[in-house]
Amino acid sequence: MQEEVLIRAEHVSKKFCRDLKKSLWYGMQDLGKAAVGISPSQQLRPHEFWAVNDISFEVKRGECLGLIGHNGAGKSTLLKMLNGLLTPDKGSIEMKGRVGALIELGAGFNPILTGRENIFNNAAILGFSKKETLDKLDEIIAFADIEDFLDTPVQNYSSGMRVRLGFAVAAQMKPDILIIDEVLAVGDMGFVLKCFNRMDELLKDTALILVSHSMPQIARMCTQVLLMSKGQNQYLSNDVSTGITRYYEMFGEEINSFSEGEKVDLSDITLLSEGNKGTRTENLLMDYAAPLEIQIEITCREAVEYMWVYLAFYDKEQRIFAEVNNFTDALTLKRVENKVIVSAYIPSLPFAQGAYSISVGIGEEQNGARRTLLRSQSAIYFTVHGKHHGWAPIQYEPEWKLL
Repeated sequence: MQEEVLIRAEHVSKKFCRDLKKSLWYGMQDLGKAAVGISPSQQLRPHEFWAVNDISFEVKRGECLGLIGHNGAGKSTLLKMLNGLLTPDKGSIEMKGRVGALIELGAGFNPILTGRENIFNNAAILGFSKKETLDKLDEIIAFADIEDFLDTPVQNYSSGMRVRLGFAVAAQMKPDILIIDEVLAVGDMGFVLKCFNRMDELLKDTALILVSHSMPQIARMCTQVLLMSKGQNQYLSNDVSTGITRYYEMFGEEINSFSEGEKVDLSDITLLSEGNKGTRTENLLMDYAAPLEIQIEITCREAVEYMWVYLAFYDKEQRIFAEVNNFTDALTLKRVENKVIVSAYIPSLPFAQGAYSISVGIGEEQNGARRTLLRSQSAIYFTVHGKHHGWAPIQYEPEWKLL
């Protein structure tokens, strides 16, 4: 039973047209051909493009497929075909059992109906009878935790309340297939953790597809990963860790940094780790817990008295989580007039798999007062890969003993 394939996609493709008038004309042509039994054209016509191009995979009961990629990669189009909202232009899709889907925020809700009425509507769409819904109603209401607004029209709900209601219906009705598309990103952390715990329970008897830009979420839930770019399959494997690393590597060309300073310049910054080198134009790829050396070259337009350097580590979402703020404890630069190169060596960096950046602050101390001369936000990026991944950026590896 556990080996049963519930989702099978074979060479699935879908094309769209960038020009509205031509799109309408092509649609009329295709309808006319279909009416007389002629298959629509499977070749691209002027202004058309493949939103999804030759995608194949299968998901068994008890498995979770993580669907990742940049915005516009074709993930949502693929999900709409899986859910029957769109028809593939090529290939075939086979779905077995009841399907619960949260593809777009508020999809399936009637805004003028109350939350209670929408519960019954959504459950009916999923194929559940009124009796089955009544049996689950208390569990749905308790999970959504919106009792005070249950008889309020959904159009008055916040985005977070709509997610709560939609997920509660989809998850509590125990579908054979559950599809979640990024909508959990608008929920508060407590509810998100609640949702993932519920998905853990469902995974024993359900095939899951999870679309997310949060790699910790993908790492936590998924048994396999499909990385898409421009509608095509870039990586499909049970090796989720490698798929996440490839996802982060795709951001290399999009890196920008911001800096400001009149008295000093951050002339160069270089990262070194076990023979690998990272620069502002080339990302450093390092292993978990590997050493990291940060070399900083500073040029002064004017003399700087008692220079100090500050480093801050940011994750991919640009949240600061670690600092280096002890420069003057180790070095005393009484006066710098031209150029200086300093190095910060960290023996081990136990960061979770992911993309990170380092911001640099440079300043001087005069008469006991500190003054910032330059701040370079996200001055350089690097990527950590390896088996360690989780919700938090720092993943310790202690020495365990049985006492």
